[in-house]
Amino acid sequence: MSVDPNLLDDLEWRGLLAHTTDRDALRAALSEGSVRFYVGFDPTAPSLHMGNLVQLVTARRLQAAGHTPFALVGGATGMIGDPKEAGERMLNSLDTVKDWTERVRAQVEPFLSFEGGNAATMVNNYDWTSTLSTIDFLREIGKHFPVNRMLARDVVRSRLEAGISYTEFSYVLLQSMDFLQLFRQHGVTLQFGGSDQWGNLTGGVELIRRADGGKAHAFATPLVTKADGTKYGKTEGGALWLDPGMLSTYAFHQFWLNAEDEKIGELLRTFTFLTREELDALEARHAEKPFLREAQKVLADEVTTLVHGEAETAQAKAAAEALFGGGDITTLSSDTLAAALTEAGAIDLDAGGGIPGVIDLLTLTGLATSKGEARRTVAEGGVYVNNVRIEDADHVPSSSDLVAGSWLVLRRGKKRFAGVRMR
Repeated sequence: MSVDPNLLDDLEWRGLLAHTTDRDALRAALSEGSVRFYVGFDPTAPSLHMGNLVQLVTARRLQAAGHTPFALVGGATGMIGDPKEAGERMLNSLDTVKDWTERVRAQVEPFLSFEGGNAATMVNNYDWTSTLSTIDFLREIGKHFPVNRMLARDVVRSRLEAGISYTEFSYVLLQSMDFLQLFRQHGVTLQFGGSDQWGNLTGGVELIRRADGGKAHAFATPLVTKADGTKYGKTEGGALWLDPGMLSTYAFHQFWLNAEDEKIGELLRTFTFLTREELDALEARHAEKPFLREAQKVLADEVTTLVHGEAETAQAKAAAEALFGGGDITTLSSDTLAAALTEAGAIDLDAGGGIPGVIDLLTLTGLATSKGEARRTVAEGGVYVNNVRIEDADHVPSSSDLVAGSWLVLRRGKKRFAGVRMR
């Protein structure tokens, strides 16, 4: 199968190469023919997140360039989890991990093609780990890992004083064994992952060399951070989840729409499949007129469509346009409206007590701090219910005003809005 000889240059231009093993050897391998590569995803949560998305789009780039993906969902390694910088991970039950494995697998599959000469293959390391005896594991895998090198890993070093269990300490052996297994059974010679995985990636390369005298390659993508260098979110909370049940498509689209100007070029190169020429032109237009936020709009549309599809992206955009006064709220689906308003701030009221007047609604939702302020805002023409300006401070919405059967959308000015759900 023919391959794209410019793949490594493209990855480098996009900023996707934080570390590599022998760069010249990797370039030669990627230029000679279709390389079998793997990338792994541990089901330590019920959904993948922004950090995993970097690996998903990178795998897609490699497959589009003619290489052959093996996507590994770690039913075994997910039982343990890679060591964190602070504290031990909670160990989840086998049933929980099995459920999360299936959910993660379903999220990975749409990013790859399972047809053609370089069709993708899904694998689960539980299949070859669950029947392995402790004696065999220690003899066949453990003997190849010098403890001093394991202790030198940054995350291990940082945990030594507070304490790290042997379970997490030995994670690198399990991930390295995955690379050896795929090397032996499927001829996989390349693994990649995030830069926080570099010790695990090189551990697998070294295990293949020590155990089988084989040659393998690895590269790591950089961690995506904000302009101030901090992370976008932690896996325990606040993460940019890919599952719309954990983070609505509206909130997902809004995240990208609010990207910092300083990071917009990097995010476009990392997460979209626009060409270099397209991105250069877009960034030039953005630099000239950043207030138009064209680059953020393209980023939000491209990534949301990639993850959630065109129809959901259209709904998210329609919701934003309607909520900010530029569209018809009544055209939104109940789910989209609920997701958007819940994200913005919403309250539930008992429908049995009737719908309050607009002044009470403004204070109940926090759009006004007092009834006096609410009345002044109405008098100034700054209050809207369902995008209709309210001119009478004594106005009381009726049941016919409820959107999707239960919602009122209140807005103060151009950008402050809240939802009220009558139950």
